[in-house]
Amino acid sequence: MSENIEQQKAHLQNAFTALCANFDRNPHPEQQSRRDRLTRLKQAILKHQDKLISAVDADYNGRSRDDTIIGDILPSINHINYTLKRLKKWMKPQRRHVGMALAPASLKVYYQPKGVIGVIVPWNFPIMLALAPLATAVAAGNNVMLKLSEFTPNTNAAIELMLSDVFSEDEVVIIEGEAEVAATFSSLPFHHLMFTGSTGVGKHVMRAASANLTPVTLELGGKSPVVIADDIDIETAVERLIYGKCLNAGQICVSPDYVLCPNNKIDDFVAAYKAKFQNMYQKVEGNNDYGAIINQRQFNRLRGLLDDARSKNATIISASGEDIGEQKKFATQLILNTTDDMQVMQEEIFGPILPILGYDQLDEAIGYINNNPRPLALYIMSFESATQQKILSNTHSGGVCINDTVMHVAADDAPFGGIGPSGMGHYHGLEGFQTFSHAKTVLKKGWFDAGKFIHPPYGTKIQQLLFKLFLR
Repeated sequence: MSENIEQQKAHLQNAFTALCANFDRNPHPEQQSRRDRLTRLKQAILKHQDKLISAVDADYNGRSRDDTIIGDILPSINHINYTLKRLKKWMKPQRRHVGMALAPASLKVYYQPKGVIGVIVPWNFPIMLALAPLATAVAAGNNVMLKLSEFTPNTNAAIELMLSDVFSEDEVVIIEGEAEVAATFSSLPFHHLMFTGSTGVGKHVMRAASANLTPVTLELGGKSPVVIADDIDIETAVERLIYGKCLNAGQICVSPDYVLCPNNKIDDFVAAYKAKFQNMYQKVEGNNDYGAIINQRQFNRLRGLLDDARSKNATIISASGEDIGEQKKFATQLILNTTDDMQVMQEEIFGPILPILGYDQLDEAIGYINNNPRPLALYIMSFESATQQKILSNTHSGGVCINDTVMHVAADDAPFGGIGPSGMGHYHGLEGFQTFSHAKTVLKKGWFDAGKFIHPPYGTKIQQLLFKLFLR
């Protein structure tokens, strides 16, 4: 093992120790202290936003400025604004019903900071997926250690510079490094660990955390389907789903992964998608509105999915009509005649590839979804309430959009998370605050203690009366 790795591991441990020591000195920051930190974070994002946007563009070697504003900067600011407005209410102890059996007493739930939160950040939205969890953890009164992706070095430097204006080194620490550093990071005895990334890596993170019984929130992914019902106009369905597929070139955990379309409308779907794509972007080459694939490794992986599908007799149609060259940027590739033995149907795509599967009856589409791992998102294209409810009632997914895609992630006042292979736990809004807090139950009694009536010796008349009262 190289000396550099050993030094990084030592830095990890020392930084964690410093964060814990600082938290122990102030284990329950007051509301105003938390608000001040959040306000300074918001002001820093606004001050540094141009540097952040340029840094992401450099890491991608071509990412739309607007994609970064929409996918990273704007949701981070909205998230902080939402949190600031509700923090006082969230911090207030919640009064609960004590019940006759425990009366007279009061019962409250206090939301106590957990301590030091570890956050492992992916490369696809490297600003928002660092700063939104950071803001929530700070709102809950914690200190934070952020492990940033090794694939976004320019963005990491911009984030670190920005955060140095806001937090001291014993409040928030930035960690960089490759897989070995990430593994060491996961094994630290955090008071909570949040990971956003692939299901495969999520298993390793959870395994490492289990040694310390560290609670985890796993924001994973999977194959999020779009069900196009027979009632909806195809052009409308395409208009509602295409932006979610094209944003960040499909490199989103909730990006539409495949489409379930009535067999007699597949040709219409392809024509409508091509027309809409070309209306939005005309062509991909030289278009600054359309994002690139993050790096050569991901580009090769995606091209491998297409080669595998082609070798198994799939039909592949470029939405822009352009061929895929060596530049790490290409239009949505629509795949027809897809079969389950193709790699493109066996793993999350995470890029501009969209298989289209046909069905004759809606029950076939529902059955296909249920025969596969539960997805992070499910998209329903239908204006019929009975159809919407049938799909909702008979499928499981982390979240759902009806007649839209990906936008449910932007809803601050609702939890976001997966189910089973697509994730564990929630964050955003109140649920995020609660995730990074310990819900501590406090039962308080005064001078009179009714509990003495159930003390031994057993069999007294008052005990028998109590049992008759409550055992019914």
